[in-house]
Amino acid sequence: MRRLALISWLVVSAGCVPVREPAAPPAARAASHPPPRTRTAAVPPGAARALEPARLTRVEGAGIAFEGVAFDARRQRLVVADQEGGPGSQFPDAATAGRARGGLAAVNAGFFTPTGEPLGLVVAAGRPAGAWNNASSLGSGVWCEDAAGRASIIRRERLGSRGASSTRELIQAGPLLVENGRPVTGLNAIKPSIRTLILWDGGSRWWIGQASGCTLAQLGSALGSCQPAGWPVRHALNLDGGRSAELWASSLLVGGPLGRRAPWNRPVRNFLILVPR
Repeated sequence: MRRLALISWLVVSAGCVPVREPAAPPAARAASHPPPRTRTAAVPPGAARALEPARLTRVEGAGIAFEGVAFDARRQRLVVADQEGGPGSQFPDAATAGRARGGLAAVNAGFFTPTGEPLGLVVAAGRPAGAWNNASSLGSGVWCEDAAGRASIIRRERLGSRGASSTRELIQAGPLLVENGRPVTGLNAIKPSIRTLILWDGGSRWWIGQASGCTLAQLGSALGSCQPAGWPVRHALNLDGGRSAELWASSLLVGGPLGRRAPWNRPVRNFLILVPR
């Protein structure tokens, strides 16, 4: 019975399972692993639920490895660190940016032009940079936080430039991968790459992190059934990836520390940093 309970606890969802770490000796396992917990029923988005600490997650599903940080927006929030002087002018990497802001974790954020300008609108602590992107699919989605501190992922047309002007934090990126619980159709199915992305359950639960090399179509489809943070994905937004992809987690984070930045990566224009409320 104990073995069955342990297996049940480890399973996140059908077709999406935690990455297994190398087996430890029996004595070490007994000292480092808590007893299995009873799995509870899913709580609808927006419903009251217990506050959980931010934590590092590693999950594989549909041939894609997901690694990132799950958190509750009632305990932590994301802020934008933008570099007015261009990529790398203040922060050479996500770790430096995260530590400078007293963060628990950080990822690279929006796209930028060859001259280092934001490819879309960016708002950091109420200060805008770049310009509203009406045309490109790389600006079709928006992550933002309003003046009251409520964060959301929203389609560009729904927010509009007027709505964007009243936000205190914002990254315009894209494309949307999941919207209202359904994978977005028509995504690119040809070019595989490492992806940086942000997930939301529609309530207070969020996840930022990376997906291993895949196409946008594969990623959207995987998120329709896979749960990188252990809860159903309601909305998902693709951020800059490839040679821009970075993930850093502090040692203060449950499961940390972690640093993911390839030696061939280029400096980026801005970051999303997870900070305590």
